[in-house]
Amino acid sequence: MSLRRAAILACAIGIAKAAGGASAAEPPTLQERMSREEFHAAELDKLSPDALKRLNDWLAAHPTTVTKLVTPANKPVFYTDDAPRERIETRIDGLFTGWTGKTVFKLQNGQEWTQSQSGRYDGGKLHNPKIKIEPTMGGTWLLFVSGCDCDSLRVERTK
Repeated sequence: MSLRRAAILACAIGIAKAAGGASAAEPPTLQERMSREEFHAAELDKLSPDALKRLNDWLAAHPTTVTKLVTPANKPVFYTDDAPRERIETRIDGLFTGWTGKTVFKLQNGQEWTQSQSGRYDGGKLHNPKIKIEPTMGGTWLLFVSGCDCDSLRVERTK
């Protein structure tokens, strides 16, 4: 595993971990940020002591501040309050038949959005229809499906 790959993986896994008792002057090491299982799963235990020290030194020199990772309801945060929210244009990955209450929309760009308002709509059958998801002033998102004789639908990103 390259040092760069290990650093990226370590940041992704360990960023949300508690400092593990490290002082404010000394940033926590990966061993303090991660559980043994996480450390092993990331194959960081295969690094030499010198390589692990270089990785910890690099992480200490490149601190990352994360203000939110999940909501109080433990849902992932995809857009921070100060992040720009722009229209998304892609296609639904597969068959679109409408929505039924908590429908999950899998998109060709890899994202997943879930219906966040009540209601049902029988949309017939559209294969890979174009969609737009637009931010609202109130912080929510609206889904528009091309070729669908339906209103917009309030959705929230889940992946």
